[in-house]
Amino acid sequence: MKLRPSYKPMEITLIRRDKTKTYLRNTLGLSPATIAKMSNGEFVALSVIARICEDLECKIEEVVEFIEDTNTGRAE
Repeated sequence: MKLRPSYKPMEITLIRRDKTKTYLRNTLGLSPATIAKMSNGEFVALSVIARICEDLECKIEEVVEFIEDTNTGRAE
């Protein structure tokens, strides 16, 4: 079984805190490429996730979870 990240928990956490991805980009200095990776369910650096957790004052489970990658024909 292959796993990939899902940032759906982060989207829920942002809504609960009345924040947006643009807020994260501007406040934490995240690049548009990093935001795009998160939107596409790609891996980002753990240091980025840690900064998001610190800013939102939340646990890692409120930012990212791992789900089964059902797209087995995907090239890496």
